[in-house]
Amino acid sequence: MKSLKVELSRMHEAAGEACRLMRVLSNPDRLLLLCQLSQGEQCVSELETLLGIVQPTLSQQLTVLRDEALVNTRREGKNIYYQIASPQALAVLQVLYKQYCNN
Repeated sequence: MKSLKVELSRMHEAAGEACRLMRVLSNPDRLLLLCQLSQGEQCVSELETLLGIVQPTLSQQLTVLRDEALVNTRREGKNIYYQIASPQALAVLQVLYKQYCNN
């Protein structure tokens, strides 16, 4: 009976983690940013140009992705580069790509 409680506890924890990820992905700008970053590391100016997300919104959404530990950053001179840090997010993005973009 005790192992069932532990398993159920872990399932609740995993469900919470999955819901947090899905909440982040439910924003179209954040989803586009992660889709673009799934292609490799990019700097803020590249993301702005490629996706057409204006600077205040871009900064706000990148902050959410950083706070949720879905992306890593590195600075090179004046440029900040982003890359996906979450294997779980990348796996979900791959499924979404196959379902919605691979026509």
